[in-house]
Amino acid sequence: MPENDKKAQRPIMALLDILGQRWVLRIIWELRDAPLNFRALRARCDQISPTVLNQRLTLLRDNGLVDLGDEGYVPTPLCEELGEILLQLTDWSRHWQQQQTQAD
Repeated sequence: MPENDKKAQRPIMALLDILGQRWVLRIIWELRDAPLNFRALRARCDQISPTVLNQRLTLLRDNGLVDLGDEGYVPTPLCEELGEILLQLTDWSRHWQQQQTQAD
């Protein structure tokens, strides 16, 4: 079965492939409060290389998670929904970490 067919059958795997790429979650995080132009986003991402930032923004735009507006890059409504889920996952991870600490 071709790779694209596998991803179509398992959308969670396709999403995790995107989110698992270095800098993707950081970019989404930095865009949560206000639009940022390329330079400002790069500064917020600890001076990520321009090439990598451009690649990640292209990936996010191609997958409907980020748009480029007049004021800079912004998360799409779909990405904002994902952000809410990521915040829930953050809460869960803290709980998980506490459980792991107690087990040690």
